[in-house]
Amino acid sequence: MCELYSKRDTLGLRKKHIGPSCKVFFASDPIKIVRAQRQYMFDENGEQYLDCINNVAHVGHCHPGVVKAALKQMELLNTNSRFLHDNIVEYAKRLSATLPEKLSVCYFTNSGSEANDLALRLARQFRGHQDVITLDHAYHGHLSSLIEISPYKFQKGKDVKKEFVHVAPTPDTYRGKYREDHADSASAYADEVKKIIEDAHNSGRKIAAFIAESMQSCGGQIIPPAGYFQKVAEYVHGAGGVFIADEVQVGFGRVGKHFWSFQMYGEDFVPDIVTMGKPMGNGHPVACVVTTKEIAEAFSSSGMEYFNTYGGNPVSCAVGLAVLDIIENEDLQGNAKRVGNYLTELLKKQKAKHTLIGDIRMKEKRVLLSADGPHRNVLKIKPPMCFTEEDAKFMVDQLDRILTVLEEAMGTKTESVTSENTPCKTKMLKEAHIELLRDSTTDSKENPSRKRNGMCTDTHSLLSKRLKT
Repeated sequence: MCELYSKRDTLGLRKKHIGPSCKVFFASDPIKIVRAQRQYMFDENGEQYLDCINNVAHVGHCHPGVVKAALKQMELLNTNSRFLHDNIVEYAKRLSATLPEKLSVCYFTNSGSEANDLALRLARQFRGHQDVITLDHAYHGHLSSLIEISPYKFQKGKDVKKEFVHVAPTPDTYRGKYREDHADSASAYADEVKKIIEDAHNSGRKIAAFIAESMQSCGGQIIPPAGYFQKVAEYVHGAGGVFIADEVQVGFGRVGKHFWSFQMYGEDFVPDIVTMGKPMGNGHPVACVVTTKEIAEAFSSSGMEYFNTYGGNPVSCAVGLAVLDIIENEDLQGNAKRVGNYLTELLKKQKAKHTLIGDIRMKEKRVLLSADGPHRNVLKIKPPMCFTEEDAKFMVDQLDRILTVLEEAMGTKTESVTSENTPCKTKMLKEAHIELLRDSTTDSKENPSRKRNGMCTDTHSLLSKRLKT
């Protein structure tokens, strides 16, 4: 492999020149990746890793169709969108065709964070309202405006919730306030939003938007109960606000049955604004906000021009068009459904076999996988869409082996783990090569409740560490 520096020197230079808040995966022994192809990544020694982390490489790392499209357009022209060019209008037309009819106006940006920031601007300009309702544990981006509405972040540091931000309970029927045995969990969770709106109005405040991922990712892969989004949209619209669906992580066919995750909840639910990003460019920085003509015209009426130097440039749009072509031509949405169903069945068998799961890693088994959720007890499986049934089987086999070792180390009896007097098996866990992913959005200093690497955690966390499929 061609490298500028040895791994040791690369680490040294990173420590010297890269901000200390910019974390790397596997902090105790980072992997140096030098190339990637489809769903596999390779280190400087040629070791192959199955990538179950990179939802950004949506159609596969270094897909030749994407590379060819970028190269072809870059050789011809790349400039900003204030010049007339066919790529941006063709891409906007193709994206709009995948969405409900009323979502037809596009604003191109460079990242999901930029897209969500712009969505907030659109929502606030629409009626002149300011306040935002967000979900607990939500994460919508790294800009200051988004950290303010991301409890996943602002509850970890010294930041306090702003007066214009209102946090609604996560509609989690598995471990939330209203569970599967509730008579009408959708209405119960929606009524929490209704109460927030009423309290805000009583305080003289006005709601600009409700924002939520169509499936909450950092919150633990939460799928809201049927009817929840419809009821919330009704309450928010009644308050003069808009509904923003964040599809930055979960769009572009990843759910299999539908192209957009919000479509899972029925044709009678259509957001007012949809944001998208990560998978759009297969690693190339491109993102978008799609909204209605009414909201777009209200934004324009402010008199302020919206201009983004790189947003919608010819190369980015050529790459985006190539990604859409590949999703369709290689039936990657269908593949997501088939392999997803197969993987679900494999994991259901693991759920029956293993009673406990902790904050574990699979790096030693050449599988890159992360955990998330309020207690970091939910496996986050988001590989490129070319992931195969063979890959799924390999991943689950490695998971099975690791869970077996973990359970042997901790003791197989549930009561021996959940007892408040049971000491943690730190040494045994280390010997079992269990390692936690330290990524850019989670750090042990940010939340003391998230103890890791074999350290003791509270009884509630231990009780909740079930494999959720």
